Amino acid sequence: MDTALTGNPGSQILSVGTYRPRTEVGNETIAALIDSTDDWIRRRSGIESRRHATEDEDVVTMAAAAASKALAGAGVHPHDVSAVLVATMSHRGRATTVAPLVADALGATSAAAMDLGAACAGFPYALATADALVRSGTAGHVVLVGAERMTDIIDPRDRGTAFLFGDGAGAVVVGPAASRGIGPVVWGAEGAKSEVLRYDETGMLRMEGPEVFRWATSIIPDVARRALEAAGTTVAELSAFIPHQANLRITLAAAKALGLGPHVRISTDIVTNGNTGAASIPLAMAALPDTTGPALLVGFGAGLAYAAQVVELP
Repeated sequence: MDTALTGNPGSQILSVGTYRPRTEVGNETIAALIDSTDDWIRRRSGIESRRHATEDEDVVTMAAAAASKALAGAGVHPHDVSAVLVATMSHRGRATTVAPLVADALGATSAAAMDLGAACAGFPYALATADALVRSGTAGHVVLVGAERMTDIIDPRDRGTAFLFGDGAGAVVVGPAASRGIGPVVWGAEGAKSEVLRYDETGMLRMEGPEVFRWATSIIPDVARRALEAAGTTVAELSAFIPHQANLRITLAAAKALGLGPHVRISTDIVTNGNTGAASIPLAMAALPDTTGPALLVGFGAGLAYAAQVVELP
């Protein structure tokens, strides 16, 4: 039997959907638990507030809500979804992965479904996977979700992490295109440095902040320049820079190193939503609703893993 697949010239992001938890938590609440102040948190991270999920806002619920909005925005029926990918690092201690539950909630009953674990680099890793599936002809439409309840894996009294992280979900629909709307991925990992961002014996995330900051500010400009080159794009042609929302200082340092001009919108979603792990890039993308054209995405985090690609914003 002939099982050859008919591929597509390219793929593209068709839509973006998000879910932001109902509860907004300001710095004063966090500061009281870690012997700190609002001013210290703002100076160290740029964060003013973040969202914390309540008991009824679990990873699956948030992911399904974001994915449903993305499907509606793309005009794609769940029955036409070939695969559901979920990037997450906070669905721990459970036998069932998130993606099958999200696919079931959406009604995408015939779709392949899998989680992808690359921590805060998970979204660009999964986006590269979705792009390959569509271009190869293996999938028609792919739903890709970044979803996190970081509050499940953060010690609220840990001065190194408690003020940084928030919860939420962001989703995109990827479909076929006449040209490449998702550029080649440039990625890698430095496992020898993995101890600077790790889980402890109780399952809580621990971070050596200064070391992570130095690593991120050194790796981002390099991987970003290589992604631009791979896509045949220059800084002058960019419309937006949407890095993983780890720390506003990291974002601004990377923008300066890349020489981004005033024509490039720099995502600062972290200010009011904190670091939402694998959900941060799609959430930040949705926070730039009036921006179209090429955007540079960069993800980086535990592993230590990193990835970047240039995409056409929907």
